[in-house]
Amino acid sequence: MIWNDKYECMDREELEKVQLERLKQTVERVYNKVPYYHNLMDERGVKPGDIKTLNDLKLLPFIAKKDLRDNYPFGLFTVPMSEVVRIHSSSGTTGKPTVVGYTRNDIDTWSELLARTLTCANTTKEDVVQIAYGYGLFTGGLGVHYGAERVGASVIPISGGNTQRQVMLMQDFGTTVLACTPSYALFMGEVIQEMGVKKDIKLKSGVFGAEPWSQSMRREIENNLGILAIDIYGLSEVIGPGVSSECPMQEGLHIFEDHFIPEIIDPVTGDPLPAGSRGELVFTSITKEAFPVIRYRTRDITSLNYEKCECGRTMVRMNKVTGRTDDMIIIRGVNVFPTQIESVLLDIGETEPHYQLIVDRKGSMDSLEVWVEVSEKLFSDKVKGLEDLERTIAHKIDSILGISGKIKLVEPKTIPRSEGKAQRVIDRRKL
Repeated sequence: MIWNDKYECMDREELEKVQLERLKQTVERVYNKVPYYHNLMDERGVKPGDIKTLNDLKLLPFIAKKDLRDNYPFGLFTVPMSEVVRIHSSSGTTGKPTVVGYTRNDIDTWSELLARTLTCANTTKEDVVQIAYGYGLFTGGLGVHYGAERVGASVIPISGGNTQRQVMLMQDFGTTVLACTPSYALFMGEVIQEMGVKKDIKLKSGVFGAEPWSQSMRREIENNLGILAIDIYGLSEVIGPGVSSECPMQEGLHIFEDHFIPEIIDPVTGDPLPAGSRGELVFTSITKEAFPVIRYRTRDITSLNYEKCECGRTMVRMNKVTGRTDDMIIIRGVNVFPTQIESVLLDIGETEPHYQLIVDRKGSMDSLEVWVEVSEKLFSDKVKGLEDLERTIAHKIDSILGISGKIKLVEPKTIPRSEGKAQRVIDRRKL
């Protein structure tokens, strides 16, 4: 069951019948097995029998990351621990980690979903997949690993770090598919150029996720590595990577709707929004056994496209995530996502794809400083040239986002590189 199975190309009416049946079973299970869900539904006056159509999903309560932390570690599991064969969790750097569990069937489902994802990037059993996502409690490494094995590809489970060694093995083992964060893919492209080995690299495609990235950054990755760069999406709370994936058309990420029901809501009111509207993405899992989630608020901002894709898949596509409601920064009343500034920088074309936003407060006024790397050649040129570029960037950001800021052009390697998620924002207002 890879991309052309009966679900990925199923008629929407038939797909919705499958979704409704699985939704009813999931709601029944969480109501009877999880006291926390039972109480939330009772507070809203909702019983499992009230779910008669997919439209009735809106009757059910939302849950968010706080609910997972409040029920740490296993309070939302629907099966006894004797049936849980895998536990993953978040880092817990801002409090208790969020914990997720998997039964054997859940692992099998996850493997199938990542096999679909990798097939979207034209991966076959003839390929060599190098997985530079972190292994361990983070879901990225092992998730992609099982999917690659399900496809039948050869797997290099290298994890993150030691980039020169990554490149060496990429040459020696003939890696054709790369899996990592987009920011690490950019860094890896830099190292390949510095080592002068691009002609020896056999990469054809990559699956990149775990952080938002712009179309401009995609172009940088594709040009630097000479590959097809596929955006993938997932959250550990929902299952991990494997919730949705772009196909080679690169016109939105196909959500695997036979396993997850998506909604778009107003992030302030929680009201469902009409099809095509931009808002917060919400997921209900309908096949997970150990840890199903009902109306999980992802905080990711996107929209849904129900038109049939040229690739033949009929499942709904989510547009690229433009940011998160909890990653969004508000500067002098303006909502700003880092990816918006990234697009401005890369579209100008005279900077390197590495930047950092420094937000501070001077008295009662917020300030924004944008650090941007430029090439060694440009940095060594006359100061006037740098000043002109700074003014160009500042004007572009102001005209597009409606906010002014100080631009600081810096030498290459000034901004720290990341082997995982890049730290794009330093908000000193919270210090």
